[in-house]
Amino acid sequence: MNRFLSFCFLAICSSFSAQTELVFVYFNDKPNKAVFYANPLSELTQKSLNRRATLGIALNDQDAPIEQSFIQSIQNLGIPVTDYSKWLNGVAVTVNQAQVNLIKTLPFVSSVQSFAKNSSLTVKVQYQNKWNDFEKTNNVSTIFNYGSGLEQIDQINLKPLHLAGYTGTGVTIAVIDTGFPFVNTGAAFSRLWTNNQIKGGYDFATKSTDIYNTSLNNHGSVVLGAIGGYLQNSFVGSAPDADFYLYRSENTTVEIPEEEMYWIEAAEEADRKGVDLITSSLGYSVFDDSKYNYSYSNMNGTTSFIARGAEIAVNKGIFVLIAAGNSGEQPWHYITTPADNAKVFSIGSVDSANLSSAFSSYGPNSAGAIKPDAAARGTNSTTVDNGSLITVSGTSIATPIAAGGVACLIQAFSTMNRDLMRNKLRQTASLAPSYTDQMGYGILNFGGFYNSVLNTSELVKKNSVAIFPNPVKNILNIASESDVLYLEVYDNLGQLITKVNNQKSVKVESFPKGVYYLKIQTKDKIYYEKFIKE
Repeated sequence: MNRFLSFCFLAICSSFSAQTELVFVYFNDKPNKAVFYANPLSELTQKSLNRRATLGIALNDQDAPIEQSFIQSIQNLGIPVTDYSKWLNGVAVTVNQAQVNLIKTLPFVSSVQSFAKNSSLTVKVQYQNKWNDFEKTNNVSTIFNYGSGLEQIDQINLKPLHLAGYTGTGVTIAVIDTGFPFVNTGAAFSRLWTNNQIKGGYDFATKSTDIYNTSLNNHGSVVLGAIGGYLQNSFVGSAPDADFYLYRSENTTVEIPEEEMYWIEAAEEADRKGVDLITSSLGYSVFDDSKYNYSYSNMNGTTSFIARGAEIAVNKGIFVLIAAGNSGEQPWHYITTPADNAKVFSIGSVDSANLSSAFSSYGPNSAGAIKPDAAARGTNSTTVDNGSLITVSGTSIATPIAAGGVACLIQAFSTMNRDLMRNKLRQTASLAPSYTDQMGYGILNFGGFYNSVLNTSELVKKNSVAIFPNPVKNILNIASESDVLYLEVYDNLGQLITKVNNQKSVKVESFPKGVYYLKIQTKDKIYYEKFIKE
């Protein structure tokens, strides 16, 4: 599994065909599904049911638990079973051909599908893209708590949502990654613990709860930091008030197809818990055993098990963001799976000049779907790890930055159809309606999305507030049908400049020239406006 924060090293993987291989055994029924329908809370939390109700998504047989007696029957054949999926309704097992033949005789088995894509015995040369510039930065000069993360927040125009009060509160994010060392002790994550924002986690690779073990790869910690990390006066993530479940599906010491199953199991658990969003900076194309390797033609969004699992998560109302990959400069320069699935929102990387990062992987998927969907900062991005600011590069960091923005949108527009939300994110990105194979529809524009919904949607009305003149030299006036309780002015760094109560104007003559944000609290709603001081 490629961890997409890209420092590159050369790994030579010798893959020789064995007599056994990983297969998926599909079951033909769920005999006890009626019990589930009679009591959905036996399998799903109320939060999970609430998400479905809010978005108009009905329960179906995928939601019912897998039949345990079927699993036991497989084990009775002397075949260990550790990984299974209720969504796909079956188990993943490593077996030989004789065992496959035996399994096929069982009355509840509908089919058996191998994870293998070829029988090649060729030694493969694999380029794995990991952290590119993994440097810790000290003595970063900052003015406000966005700190050195300000540029990446402004590049996707996320600050307007934060100023409007949308920072991810009440939105639950599942991070599926490599592990989360020091998240339980690091200063950068202490605010999450203080506010009870870490809701739980699990290691599906080892089937344990030891997700904070310091021997684990810190990729997951750094990804989490980009969303929920906080260091006072130095850094704030893109959704600092969101809640989090932390799931490990990736073992960085090996590259095995079982990791696709671990990811699906994590996504199913995230659904049970009622998460609103999954962000995952993982992708698959090449494995230690080359018979499992994918070709570009397999990147059609439906071939891989993980792509199918990711699509099911989307169909359950979960917004799924996946890193496009860091293979843009390699012979394999395409996106990997599950970023190839048409329903997941795939994220490419750009630099500070709004140009595609050279390493960012190319779309489209092999079926012609535009990929990536959009882009965010992935070159020299800032995040936190343990108690420190660090600068990293890769689509792995672009993806959580974008995911935090989506969490803020979900807080603002919780009932919005998620297909509509994805489409509007594409439509408001910097290149739309055009696109490129590395940037998709362009750099995300969360403020543009927010404004377009405020202006047109039945969800939010914005026809009762206006400001004038704009640009302004001396006094900024507010026209409102409702009483104004208070006004707050923020500078471009997000720092509060002034606050006035019970007035419909504010003096700005002493302000330096530049762009400012006005937060307007009326009896009914909070509005925000951007203005220019001349």
